Amino acid sequence: MYKQLLILLSLAVLTLGMASTQAKEAGSQKQADTVVKFRQSLLQLVRSNMGSLGAMAKGNIPFDTEVMQKNGMRLEQLSLMMPDYFMTDTRGFETKTEAKPEIWDNSEDFAEKMQALTDAAKGLQMAAASGDESSYGKAIGAVGASCKGCHDNYKMD
Repeated sequence: MYKQLLILLSLAVLTLGMASTQAKEAGSQKQADTVVKFRQSLLQLVRSNMGSLGAMAKGNIPFDTEVMQKNGMRLEQLSLMMPDYFMTDTRGFETKTEAKPEIWDNSEDFAEKMQALTDAAKGLQMAAASGDESSYGKAIGAVGASCKGCHDNYKMD
């Protein structure tokens, strides 16, 4: 009896968890505009943290492990926020966005792409902490590749 109750409770928690991560349609034009503004702000922060990393990877500036560590941590945190900001489906409203509708049509793949950014950001932090300069470029490249992987499918050109 106890085992059956535990199984039912576990299934209920799983179902609630899955329902809470599914996209919800924006309820008004104002909400859609606000959500888009927040998403764009979040992505601008990602962009600002990628700038110096890209310059390091290209050899335009020297590798700086403190910056790599700090920006890697920021990118990890920002990537963890992305699901919340993309949970609201704004397709039903006229918004100025570069987000493709496929984000909400392929939500599982989109979530995997966001996880790839999280993983790459963690890898960057580990590379910076290792002191192995030969791994820095590859770790930065992995972060950039995770961004590209999402942009290729989910960002309008």
